[in-house]
Amino acid sequence: MKKLDVSKQEKEILEDALDFWEQESFIDAEQSRKLRDSLAEKGFDWSILARYAFWIALASLVFAVFSLFIDDSFIQFIATLSEAPNSIFLAFFTVLAVLFYGLGFRQKEKFPNKTFSNETLMLIGVFATAAAVGFLGKTIDKNSTHYSLLFLLSVGIYGFLAVKLRSQLIWIFMLISLGVWFGTETAYRSNWGFKFWGMNFPLRFTLFGLCVTAFAYLLQGRWTALKPFVGLSQLMGLLYLMLSLWMLSIFGNYSDFEDWTAVRQYHILYWGIAAILICLGCVWYGLKNKDYKMREIGFVFLILNIYTRYVEYLWDNINRAVFFLILALSFWFVGRWAEKIWHKKKTETLS
Repeated sequence: MKKLDVSKQEKEILEDALDFWEQESFIDAEQSRKLRDSLAEKGFDWSILARYAFWIALASLVFAVFSLFIDDSFIQFIATLSEAPNSIFLAFFTVLAVLFYGLGFRQKEKFPNKTFSNETLMLIGVFATAAAVGFLGKTIDKNSTHYSLLFLLSVGIYGFLAVKLRSQLIWIFMLISLGVWFGTETAYRSNWGFKFWGMNFPLRFTLFGLCVTAFAYLLQGRWTALKPFVGLSQLMGLLYLMLSLWMLSIFGNYSDFEDWTAVRQYHILYWGIAAILICLGCVWYGLKNKDYKMREIGFVFLILNIYTRYVEYLWDNINRAVFFLILALSFWFVGRWAEKIWHKKKTETLS
């Protein structure tokens, strides 16, 4: 009889489910036995090996490129190309990007289950696209400081390709490029100062993350072509928002390091309180609507913000031994609390 290969953890979950269905008389003992017999525990999870192998391959490729740039013979070769027009490099990287996007799409159509190898080809295309856009900027205008427009072009290219090739990976790079464009564009508009409309970078990106998150939750699902990427946009928007808000709670809206160091931390406590309240709001919304992304990200950054405030206000004010003892006890209580929730959920599943 053909059996379904599952990991040890998956097998335990399925067996718990079968126990529950048998106890509730959804299936009889004979059906339960047959279903159990159809499960086979994997001896080794090859998907993990495949994932790590492709990551190592990409890392090795990056190291190979960096190694080339410190190799004397390669540097001499590059020197001979220094007089070559940028349009040649633009054409080369454009062809390279098209080649790997084509290979990735073809592989995806023929072998949709080979996720890691398909996305690796797409990733090489993404890097080639970034290089092509860079050389396009050099070809068009060598002296312009308004290079944020190149990042905006990257946003358009990655967004178009993500939709056409149905690639989650390219969509992630589109969202990263969008953040880089926002940062460089606002810096350019402020004459490369640290303040734009009275806002430093953490405050700007807090609002940026809020906008991305709101768009992902409220509007993106209305477009059929963008629906497959809603979850990724929600995740990236929340990360932009929470990371920026956490940095804002530390540095406030200061743009000068000396000004910030001269101010006592309690003078910007309101940013820390705002960060904690927003995190609590995310946890509450996630629990109410069963939104695990918002719930878990909100909870992680809630803990991070609480411990950040703890370090800020007590590091210089109490004995180091007491400081770390309180820290150890607090983490122990958090662990115990999480363990109780885990056991409670497991008991509810089986009862």
